[in-house]
Amino acid sequence: MNKLRKLLPALALVLGAGLAISQAGDLDPEFAQDPDNPAIWYDLSNVTPGPNTYECDDVQDVCTRVLPSSTSAMKTSGEFIKNGALPQVQP
Repeated sequence: MNKLRKLLPALALVLGAGLAISQAGDLDPEFAQDPDNPAIWYDLSNVTPGPNTYECDDVQDVCTRVLPSSTSAMKTSGEFIKNGALPQVQP
């Protein structure tokens, strides 16, 4: 019984770390390629679309992707329009 009591803090730490990792995995990655310079990719995972950030126009095109690669799956359709400063990512 004493051994179990000594292990409780360690078990709580492992449980807490597992919960933190599972919550961090809920972030939905989203990236867009710069229309003027295809070598530049933007990380839009924590950016809300709007007139001061970016918009996806109603055109048959790929606006955002799940990875910073032109071959990755599409996330949002439309034409990417950059309206402000966005965080860049290295593909």
